[in-house]
Amino acid sequence: MEEEEEKAEMMASAAPERWDVLGLGQAMVDFSGVVDDEFLKRVGMEKGTRKVVNHEERGHVLRAMDGCSYKAAAGGSLSNTLVALARLGSRSFSGPDLRVAMAGSVGSDPLGGFYRSKLRRANVHFLSKPVRDGTTGTVIVLTTPDAQRTMLAYQGTSSTIDYDPYLASIISKTNVLVIEGYLFELPHTIETIKKACQDAHRNGALIAVTASDISCIKRCYDHFREIIGNYADILFANTNEARAFCDLTSTESPMSAARYLSHFIPLVSVTDGPQGSYIGVKGEAIYIPPSPCIPVDTCGAGDAYASGMLYGILRGASDLKGMGMLASRVAAVVVGQQGTRLRVQDAYGLAESFAFHLDSLNVCSDMESDHISSL
Repeated sequence: MEEEEEKAEMMASAAPERWDVLGLGQAMVDFSGVVDDEFLKRVGMEKGTRKVVNHEERGHVLRAMDGCSYKAAAGGSLSNTLVALARLGSRSFSGPDLRVAMAGSVGSDPLGGFYRSKLRRANVHFLSKPVRDGTTGTVIVLTTPDAQRTMLAYQGTSSTIDYDPYLASIISKTNVLVIEGYLFELPHTIETIKKACQDAHRNGALIAVTASDISCIKRCYDHFREIIGNYADILFANTNEARAFCDLTSTESPMSAARYLSHFIPLVSVTDGPQGSYIGVKGEAIYIPPSPCIPVDTCGAGDAYASGMLYGILRGASDLKGMGMLASRVAAVVVGQQGTRLRVQDAYGLAESFAFHLDSLNVCSDMESDHISSL
């Protein structure tokens, strides 16, 4: 049965379609659960950090989680964004369904089959063939009652993505290419990122980069600067990540970071948690107030925000203040629930609201630089 599904999926992905969005990123299965501070001490993790672990360390933590309540999902930061975008775009309120796809690397193991199946059900086409005898990467997300997340990543097969003719052909049929920042810390993927950006740029696609993690930026600063300086049209980052790109201290405001980065990147999104967010364009920064919510789980907030911004761009909205407000609402919905994925029923309500506001977004503007017509 799995072989038949795989064959059907690959046949569908080979069709000569133009993708609205193609994400290039790590394909990871998420194990997420709620734990207390004592659990983190037992497994030797510092709260709020992200650590790359080996196969043995992953097994140790998963065994420690026996008896805990946790869920498995086709995860990874980028797939959270793509699933939310596909769910927002699967309604006909504001136009045809969005065609959303992902390329990455999963193994031929059961977790790889689980990953592909879950994305397929969420209307995200996973276009890469499974790596024979490969081991699918996993991320363990531990959330404490104060809504802080601690993450352990096992890369597995996800650490290698080859730029083959098939991937090149997909990119040539893409309107927006999204590069996940976690890929920058994998030495075997840097050349793939460069070639993908070059081909996407040559074919007129917008290129978006997610910062993903501050430690990743510090380790791979030169690679990040090369890609965002030469190819990126859009950058998604949180405050600390934006400061790292600018070499700013922790006392500098996120607004300053957004303004600085917007001199080099046409559209910059800087989220600042419950304080709101900023959108940088042409040396100016637009403040986006937060949408009200009672935080349950902050994991996936930035991913959800990015999906709202991409949705607004693909639906033709031109007012960045309004687009930021819509993105903020998507993030608030995800923060107000347990789990990183935007639920189908919530996406339906948000898409309906977006459709109601899109016409006004095209005519309302606080300043001339609120517009993205130059992208």
